Amino acid sequence: MPGNTIGHLFRLTSFGESHGAAIGGMVDGCPAGLELDLEAVQRELDRRRPGSTPLGTSRNEADRVEFLSGVFEIPSRLEAGMTARNDKRVTLGTPIAFLIRNADAKPSDYDALKDVYRPGHADKTWEDKFGLRDHRGGGRSSARTTAASVVAGAIARQLLATEGVHVHASVLSVGEVSATRTTDVRSLERVWQNAVRCADPDAVPRMTELIERVRAEGDSVGGVVSCFVRGLPVGLGEPVFDKLDADLAKAMLSINAVKGFQIGMGFHASTMRGSEHNKATQGGVLGGISSGEDITFDVAFKPPSTIAKSQLTTDRSGNAVTLEAKGRHDPCVVPRAVPIVEAMTCLVLADHLLRQRSARV
Repeated sequence: MPGNTIGHLFRLTSFGESHGAAIGGMVDGCPAGLELDLEAVQRELDRRRPGSTPLGTSRNEADRVEFLSGVFEIPSRLEAGMTARNDKRVTLGTPIAFLIRNADAKPSDYDALKDVYRPGHADKTWEDKFGLRDHRGGGRSSARTTAASVVAGAIARQLLATEGVHVHASVLSVGEVSATRTTDVRSLERVWQNAVRCADPDAVPRMTELIERVRAEGDSVGGVVSCFVRGLPVGLGEPVFDKLDADLAKAMLSINAVKGFQIGMGFHASTMRGSEHNKATQGGVLGGISSGEDITFDVAFKPPSTIAKSQLTTDRSGNAVTLEAKGRHDPCVVPRAVPIVEAMTCLVLADHLLRQRSARV
């Protein structure tokens, strides 16, 4: 099935289903000689994993990543006083294959959905396209598959760091509760200290209360994740079909539950005069090419479709059915979406960084 690969030079191909034996991926095009901190890769995966926040799903996966190829022990040419560490490896320039085993899958939770289409999900469209579907948690269309993106994005992040590029995301809003936007790196680094993953300490308790309230009501709520990139060099992005902002938009819209993307002034730009907008932030991209300024963009997530409230739907025979969904689901996806937004951003930027190296003599 096509559509499982992202990138041109730095490429991720992912595989696996929500309640299958495992998920994983292969990163191709990562240059040789990159010192890879495997502990840092695992740390980013831990931030996304089910059970990582009390505001999310009760599914609890260890999500320990296993590297199968493409990395090797750190070279012996260490600087004076340095010693090799077990969590350090070096990339070989060959495909980096990795595996994440599903340990807490409960496919029986979805037996009642075998012949029923969940409202707001890909159940019906998937079956219309392929003629069959994996009803166990959505199969390949499940957000569970984003774990592979986070691993690959963590590798891409370490490649970007060698060029001084840093990516930070945080929750900007949950439902009607909004945070104060910030580009202060120290504040953004502290988002992992709270369950909402928000950089505004005043908004955290209000967001927490809202998520807990809608979960108690058997409902769900959406929100917005904001992303900030610092240190990106000038010139990344192609001028026509592979514009940097266009590729970022595609990457973000490939994340489950994403319904909107805006960069710079976004939709607000449509209300401005040219004389006003020319003086405003362009989001770090001009004509599809990075300007050297900080990149800022927002990603809007819909409320999760699987809720405990009764919903009217249909079965495979077209009969009306009342569905009260079972299983373990997030009442709000945005806290666990923060590392996914960062990962997809890193994948796009790493790919364009490598492409730019071949753009001129």
